Amino acid sequence: MNIYSILFKKVDNSPIILFRIFFGGLMAIEALGAILTSWVKDTVVDPSFSFTFIGFEFLLPLLGQFMYWHFILMGCLGLMIAFGWYYRINSVLFALFWSVSYFIQKTNYNNHYYLIFLISWIMTIVPAHQFCSLDVKQNRVKEQHDISYWVILIFIIQVAFVYFYASLAKLYPDWLNGKFVSIIMNHSSDWFKNHLKIDWIIQLFKNHRFHLFIAYSGIVFDLLILPAILWKKTRKWAFIFAIFFHLFNSATLHIGIFPYFALSLSVFCFDRKTIQQRFFKNKTFIEDYNIQKFSSKQKSLAVLLSIYMIIQLLLPIRHYFIKGDVLWTEEGHRLSWRMMLRSRAGETVFYIKQSKISELERVDLKKYLHKDQISDFQSKPDMIWQFAQFLKNEYQNKGIPSIQVFVESKVSINGGPYLNFIDSSVDLAQVKWRYFGHQDWILEQP
Repeated sequence: MNIYSILFKKVDNSPIILFRIFFGGLMAIEALGAILTSWVKDTVVDPSFSFTFIGFEFLLPLLGQFMYWHFILMGCLGLMIAFGWYYRINSVLFALFWSVSYFIQKTNYNNHYYLIFLISWIMTIVPAHQFCSLDVKQNRVKEQHDISYWVILIFIIQVAFVYFYASLAKLYPDWLNGKFVSIIMNHSSDWFKNHLKIDWIIQLFKNHRFHLFIAYSGIVFDLLILPAILWKKTRKWAFIFAIFFHLFNSATLHIGIFPYFALSLSVFCFDRKTIQQRFFKNKTFIEDYNIQKFSSKQKSLAVLLSIYMIIQLLLPIRHYFIKGDVLWTEEGHRLSWRMMLRSRAGETVFYIKQSKISELERVDLKKYLHKDQISDFQSKPDMIWQFAQFLKNEYQNKGIPSIQVFVESKVSINGGPYLNFIDSSVDLAQVKWRYFGHQDWILEQP
């Protein structure tokens, strides 16, 4: 049996149909919830400047009141995906809209935003609307009960990367000794103290043994949960444990829809006949069968899928090829499934020198940045560099062609001491960003 036989054998399409409904509904909740919780207002409406992903500064003109409509439309697109109405068009539009909201800001970066970015683009190429959809009911698409196996496989492998690298990233001292877990549990206990006032939960969240239990169970969960759900003998109890695990994270970490999104992805691990019987009883179940001939398009698709998987395999380990520890430098942290892994705080002061003979002027950060941006960017080197470039452009617009920008920055990791982070003798206004290497102006970790 060759790779084409595996990728293109025909299987029942119940999982992708069910996931389309879950995905669209959750995306509608995420988009509209971002407005109702003031996330949109605080992140992309009120700020006049945003820390975009480097290279996506052209999105900055979208900031402001327009972003309310952006998220409203994105929520509507999610609903149309769930109902399978003009699925192809709306899935592409949703992926574009989500990509804009993802690349336009890093202040509130989350790994689940990145996962949704990847899944939303995968959804544009899979036939998730060939059953139980308005496209079928309105005769825009012919009803189908089977799909190629690669559609199921791509979701399983993508989730495997997420969990495996999340587990691997936790194998460092401050996780293994419970130090970082104690930080997030203490924050959670404060929330319970202020909102629910349940004493035994508050005391439990402050117990060091409980911190160690959470730390090591997190490693084991990330490493074993996917194989356990895939294996029929352990599937039921593994899924029950996954529900408990994700609901616990939802209640204690307040991380939006991610726990429910992760649970929805588990549909690809379940027996396809079970899904058909539970959710689509009027649907004909299709037993697996192989096809004999493979077209050039299928072979090209196999190559593209392989390239995508290689990228997903290598991106999370790129920090091993960059000088310094990623926990210190942050280089290679994003797009690597390093989820809820460390706490960073920074004390950063910017100084401007307008000419060779002028004195250093301290920059008032509140003049340019929203309060959430100020608290977050001071420990992130790429955002520090971006703000230096922003200041350079601001003064050029005022008719001052060339300024120098110097930074004094200290960083604390996981509640540790504040240590010098940036070389204060380097003019960051003149430094070019190195996309694939180490930034020499980041000091070595003491």
